[in-house]
Amino acid sequence: MSSLIRYLPGSAPLVLDSPHSGVDYPEDFRSCCDPAVLRKAEDTHVEKLYDFAPGLGVAWIEALFPRSYLDANRNTTELDVQLLADAWDEPVETDPAQLSKIRLGKGLVWRCTDDGEPLYDRKLSAAEVRARIERCWRPYHAAVADAIAKAHARHGYSIHLNCHSMPAVAAQNATEFPGLVHADFVIGDRDGSTAAPALSRWVCELLRGFGYSVEYNHPYKGVELVRRYGDPAHDRHSIQVEVNRKLYMDEDSLAVHAGFEQLRGHLQQMVQRLLAVDPRTLA
Repeated sequence: MSSLIRYLPGSAPLVLDSPHSGVDYPEDFRSCCDPAVLRKAEDTHVEKLYDFAPGLGVAWIEALFPRSYLDANRNTTELDVQLLADAWDEPVETDPAQLSKIRLGKGLVWRCTDDGEPLYDRKLSAAEVRARIERCWRPYHAAVADAIAKAHARHGYSIHLNCHSMPAVAAQNATEFPGLVHADFVIGDRDGSTAAPALSRWVCELLRGFGYSVEYNHPYKGVELVRRYGDPAHDRHSIQVEVNRKLYMDEDSLAVHAGFEQLRGHLQQMVQRLLAVDPRTLA
């Protein structure tokens, strides 16, 4: 296991992962971007919001590397080859539906920040990118796949929550909807293809019952981690959970505020209730 991955196995049917909250910036990153600007790319404090999970027997996987260095929620084919100084001899994405993040500079290796600021004043070598994949992407995905397989083998089903945070307002290079004011939560299952819609709706209604505004599959449907591991026809359910940062932190200082503990408590209630839900019984 890479030193840039934290994997705490569990015994429950639930698996949680946080691919974007890492704060360990490798020396070979060599970004020209101001460190304070780079920090804005993090799903700040998500690992703290869910730090109760291992104590409930829930498997936990966390990327310690930053998403701007390598985004574990992208496929290895989602590489912007314009970033490279030399040839890339491995497959690259050609599906127009999958190219939007690359166009925005947010592929496997980021070209720019959410506000369009370049991350590099140089080209990267293909060897650099391959090293990042081997050190970060492969062990992260291996951990998620292992945790889900073991949960499914133990219980006959698995529920995977892919945990993220989002800014209160979408920046210009963040999504296809710049300037969008986000709901408190966005629950995504790629239009019902990565989890049973009944389970996703159950999560939405639970969060609404806590008093939150919740959108379903807009503007975030879920990306590679739910696409790759969600298979509801075989009782493997993967759901992306986006929480609005305004609920728990100051987006300028990155400091948590008084709302953090209430939100963390509601997330703990959500996970505890999911532990008692068998998706095969939901209609």
